[in-house]
Amino acid sequence: MTAKELARYIEHTLLKPDATRAGIEKLCAEAREHRFHCVCVNGSRIVEARAFLEESDVKVATVIGFPLGAMDSDAKRYETEVAIDNGAHEIDVVLNLGRLKDADHARVVRELRDVVEAADERPVKVILETGYLTTEEKIAACRIVLDSGAQFVKTSTGFGPSQATVEDVQLMRQAVGAKFGVKAAGGIRDTQTALAMIAAGANRLGTSSGVAIVTGLSQDGTRSDY
Repeated sequence: MTAKELARYIEHTLLKPDATRAGIEKLCAEAREHRFHCVCVNGSRIVEARAFLEESDVKVATVIGFPLGAMDSDAKRYETEVAIDNGAHEIDVVLNLGRLKDADHARVVRELRDVVEAADERPVKVILETGYLTTEEKIAACRIVLDSGAQFVKTSTGFGPSQATVEDVQLMRQAVGAKFGVKAAGGIRDTQTALAMIAAGANRLGTSSGVAIVTGLSQDGTRSDY
């Protein structure tokens, strides 16, 4: 894999609560330079990110119900509608973990379908926050996401009790099948970890260390053909 190929897996991320305009501008400049798939920013920064990425093919993703996922379903739907109006290309929504643990699967599916509808045909990635879930709950969550009309399952927010693991990515890939999206996020900071996640079945990587990851691949001797 070349650095250019690896870059297309990467969603270059800045979701810190104290992220500034200058930080978003730097994020977008790095994404332009390395041709990452997208940047992922909080909702209040969508318009700025779109402006910084004007005339590039780098997309803008944003988060919904972040990082807890425990707000009312209508709030998630409205937040998604606003994000789309502001120019978001992709949506990452946090699953309602409490409802999942209640085994209230019908309500969880209904909420996700509302978000998918509000996303108006943009890709929706559902964050499971796997650190809170048993193996059985992870599998159940994957099945719910498959039923919701979303396009991806995602491991974690990066703000939860654990980060992405190879084992969770493997489990999620097995649960959703070969063609569905799997995004690994949280704790992916170097090339070796990134490649391990891809080998386990991830076809997207959420990380704030995208530059280090693709630079590390180049330094390992793999051809970089930007």
